[in-house]
Amino acid sequence: MIVDAHAHAFPDAIAAKAIARLEAGNCKANHDGTVAGLLGSMDRAGIDKAVVCSIATKPAQFEPILRWSLEIASDRILPLASIHPADPMAREHVRVVAAAGLKGLKLHPYYQDFDLAGEAVLPILEAAEEAGLVVVSHTGFDMAFPRERKADPDRVRRVVERFPGLRFVATHFGGWQDWEEVRAKLLGRRLAMELSLSLDVLAPEQAGEMILGHPEDCVMFGTDSPWSDAADALRRLRSLGLPPERLRKIEGGNAARWFGL
Repeated sequence: MIVDAHAHAFPDAIAAKAIARLEAGNCKANHDGTVAGLLGSMDRAGIDKAVVCSIATKPAQFEPILRWSLEIASDRILPLASIHPADPMAREHVRVVAAAGLKGLKLHPYYQDFDLAGEAVLPILEAAEEAGLVVVSHTGFDMAFPRERKADPDRVRRVVERFPGLRFVATHFGGWQDWEEVRAKLLGRRLAMELSLSLDVLAPEQAGEMILGHPEDCVMFGTDSPWSDAADALRRLRSLGLPPERLRKIEGGNAARWFGL
């Protein structure tokens, strides 16, 4: 089983508008942003399941994202809810997500404008830890925003140290375009990280060394689809020459365990 631990899709009615707006931030989409488009991309790459990460850019988006997530959930699509740190009902909404049967939440410190290790997000992280939900968070810089340090590896380290029971997943190999800090602060810790948009900017020898330097049950394949081509992302991973058992875990075994698939 191959699992994409980090993908995106949008409701059909807004997908075209969302993709156009996001492409203005120097990204180029590889499918139309719909669930059907994501499934087509998965089929072309031979991917069995994908974790769909929505982002609530304001508190009022919690309920529509939750409703849509429940509508699209299937054997192949594992949707995550999203809660904005400014939501006055953040704790209660975490409990709503857990009661609805979703596996977790997506956070994005840039699109939601918060510090990953700051006070504003603590109620969400505390409640998620209590509820046993997975929290997938953007980490590192973001190509669409100025290079402010909102989700850098040191902040990731502080989160996982403060919440040792939290099922936290750091996207983009723990800190996109902040690789030396990833090496210094995160590699070797029991921290789940997925690889999206990392293998296309890291040199293969550097990527392989970093992967082998992290616990073998804590690295997952991811694409950030539609912002990378899924088949190309899988090809890059397989070209690293990793031991077969470790590759099998990265391609799907680790995500299956972390997300309870």
